[in-house]
Amino acid sequence: MSLFAQAFVTILVVMDPPGNVPVFLALTRGQPRKQRLRSALQATVVAGSVVYAFALFGQEILHLLGISVAALEVSGGLILSLAALELLHPPSAERSTLRGSANVALVPLGTPLLAGPGAIAATMVYVRRAHGAGEVAAVLGALGAVLVIVYLALRYADGLGRALRDSGIEVLSRVVGLLLAAIAAQMVATGVQYWVHHGV
Repeated sequence: MSLFAQAFVTILVVMDPPGNVPVFLALTRGQPRKQRLRSALQATVVAGSVVYAFALFGQEILHLLGISVAALEVSGGLILSLAALELLHPPSAERSTLRGSANVALVPLGTPLLAGPGAIAATMVYVRRAHGAGEVAAVLGALGAVLVIVYLALRYADGLGRALRDSGIEVLSRVVGLLLAAIAAQMVATGVQYWVHHGV
């Protein structure tokens, strides 16, 4: 239970469901309610699939492909920067249509926003720390519990959307775009710093 609690709190903080609700609203702004609910489920499933895959086979995957966690940081930051630029760019009718039809549940919501380098690395660390199948199951169970909370937060984000209305979400999109750009820059800087100190 101690390992479960530690893994649960760490992964929950890293995935940050409340903090991702405004991002979800901004990126799914052009989607009807039914599609937005489907996007919430898809983003959660994608994030869970990615993190579970790395939890179980992460070391082998990274070693096989010759990829470091720092490389995940940098690539994730670059992907987030593209999403930030889209949110910061003044929307046109064409861009709004494209945004509404694009499957943002996969990228950038599912990954790298939810299943980012931080969530992947934290889960891998706890799986490596686990001794025996019972403790591994505890870590995987903690990840599952976090994913349930993530889905519920995105599933019921419509309440915040109705309170903000279109003008509020428009302003929120700009703020979220700026924050995403800052997160992207920090992810890239963290990866580069690791390379500077430890080599590529």
